[in-house]
Amino acid sequence: MISLDASQAECLVFTYKEGLLSAVAHDLEIRVGRFTVEIDPAAPSLRARFDARSLAVQRVPERDKRTIEGHIADDVLHTKRYPEITFASKRITRDGDRAEVRGDLTLHGATREIAATAHRKDGRWSTEVRLHQPDWGIKPFTAMLGTLRIQAVVTVRLILPEIW
Repeated sequence: MISLDASQAECLVFTYKEGLLSAVAHDLEIRVGRFTVEIDPAAPSLRARFDARSLAVQRVPERDKRTIEGHIADDVLHTKRYPEITFASKRITRDGDRAEVRGDLTLHGATREIAATAHRKDGRWSTEVRLHQPDWGIKPFTAMLGTLRIQAVVTVRLILPEIW
């Protein structure tokens, strides 16, 4: 079993703005600060746990950062009630520099099956998954009577070192 954390791997979430006042908002890059990924190369299988309270907004003015992080924790992910996000693979099929991963993602108290394709390049495996927030019971953030809102689909990028 191989265990990785945020010091060896990277998990980012990307959100995209829309609405009449989107010009005054930010598309966001959010770093997950605490997580573990356990991989069993022999099976192969992957299990991951992400601390929803550890999300940190990147590349925005400091005066906006804490406000945005507060909205993410309190108004979107409800991290006091749902502090952990988990993924457990059901099947991993590897073909050279490509791996198909299928498994269950538990987010915001709901579990759904997702599929992703990971690619190996320059000694790393990376994948991007698009998640439709309402599928997990998450209402995308809105402000100013809906004239500023975050799109329902977010992108999650996971990058792991080459380990098998």
